Amino acid sequence: MKKSSYQIRINGEEKQYPVGTAFLEIAREYQPDYRDDIVLVMFNNRLRELHKRVKEDGELAFVTTSEKAGKKAYRRSVTLMMQRAVNNLAKQDGKHVTVRVEHSISQGYYCELQGQEADEAYLARLKQEMTQLVGQERPIEKRSVSTDEAVSLFRELGMHDKERLFAYRRSSKVNIYSIGNYKDYFYGYMVPNTSYLKYFDLKLYQKGFVLLFPNKDTRVAADFKPSHKLFHVLKESVEWGEMLDIGTIGALNDAVAKGRIRDVVLVAEALMERKIGMLAEEIAAKPDKKFVMIAGPSSSGKTTFSHRLSIQMMALGLKPHPIALDDYYVDRVDTPKHPDGSYNFECLEALDIELFNQDMSALLNGERVELPIYNFRTGKREYKGKFKQLGKNDILVLEGIHGLNDKLSYSLPASSKLKIYISALTQLNIDEHNILPTTDGRMIRRIVRDARTRNISARETIAMWDSVRKGEEQYIFPFQEEADIMFNSALIYELAVLKQYAEPLLFQIDKKSPEYAEAKRLLKFLDYFLPVPSEDIAKNSILREFIGGSCFNV
Repeated sequence: MKKSSYQIRINGEEKQYPVGTAFLEIAREYQPDYRDDIVLVMFNNRLRELHKRVKEDGELAFVTTSEKAGKKAYRRSVTLMMQRAVNNLAKQDGKHVTVRVEHSISQGYYCELQGQEADEAYLARLKQEMTQLVGQERPIEKRSVSTDEAVSLFRELGMHDKERLFAYRRSSKVNIYSIGNYKDYFYGYMVPNTSYLKYFDLKLYQKGFVLLFPNKDTRVAADFKPSHKLFHVLKESVEWGEMLDIGTIGALNDAVAKGRIRDVVLVAEALMERKIGMLAEEIAAKPDKKFVMIAGPSSSGKTTFSHRLSIQMMALGLKPHPIALDDYYVDRVDTPKHPDGSYNFECLEALDIELFNQDMSALLNGERVELPIYNFRTGKREYKGKFKQLGKNDILVLEGIHGLNDKLSYSLPASSKLKIYISALTQLNIDEHNILPTTDGRMIRRIVRDARTRNISARETIAMWDSVRKGEEQYIFPFQEEADIMFNSALIYELAVLKQYAEPLLFQIDKKSPEYAEAKRLLKFLDYFLPVPSEDIAKNSILREFIGGSCFNV
């Protein structure tokens, strides 16, 4: 007998819904119970858009804009609406105007226009056009087409980055989103209609503008806080990509397919080595700098970078001494704890700040000091005859998450410190409208390294990632603009190499696992790349810190 209804478990309660009920209807019923807007659902451990309909019994959870998946869906949808608004204005003005989404900055996306100057007057019109689209409650429609049809469509629309991207698509179908007659492809899910997209802002910046989204308060666009140093590094990375004629995944795949990838690898590594060499020369030219403080988020390649920088300094006659700030952890029994009772190893108070300043000040004064070594197995500091004394050419290279925070090194003169922020700020975008989040690249690096060196599964790495990110946002990112130098450790080809290491690890995650949805998303992302073998990658490459085979002890 054909079923007339399905049994759905929501927040521990069993409910009956007629066959064909849209998730949107259920979300509207429960929205009053949620502070933030419901934009997606998780149904039987699979992420679903709200226009989808109930087709079986199951368990349903709501995804709001306060959660990672919901936040991403909101940003994608606002970006599509912005593109539609740009298209509307171009038609009104009788111009051909397009917009490129370049990279993430502050709580928004930096965008540049082609065919139109970005100024205050234009941004006011664009914001008004987007606000009108919100009020019109225009549906965001989704249509699945063949890959060949998608390639033809994007060729016709002049979206050549997407045309290149799907030329290498193995899947037979592509999802096209549209608002009215404006069509585009996006990597990930969308909200049902434009009425959800009330909270955004536009700010002029550099040669373009920033499309701002909400942050913690999901019902107001975040203030724009320019990160000028970060923007400069991102701009430089784009220029590196242009130098190699590789700005998108499709262009990288072209290089692989046409046999150019070996040269791309060699040039990318040479550019990084040149940058590290220039940095070493800068340090050598400042003899008052005795402490090189290196900090950056997880999986930035800090250890390999420290080794390579030290070698370049040695080549200039300096004597660098690497010191891990982890050696200044307080004894485990004295470590601060999270509210749930677990140890908080990432807060500043987990380090013995007084001892650190005492030792560093003594070294700066020319004294001979025995430095501690932290025993992670016993949870205690130990002293094993590790003595240091700074001579004329000696420099301490200090690596740890709090390296940029002056509260850590409060007793050291500012003139004695050179602060370096390092992160993997990828040069690639998926296409002209889909940025490649740097956090995805770092998470894939970490999945591969954790499995190889720590026997930690991909599921476990994904499970702890939100906690890692929270620590970065609290203890690292607020200090990045205080760095004297920002260093980009991303390699333009690396995801094509990491793909073959990460995919088998991600496929091991069970479909019933809470981490399955994220694993599936990463697998879909990696599917964009043609694989690149690792044989030609130098043993001192930052990538070797993750895939293995490094000449350094990492």
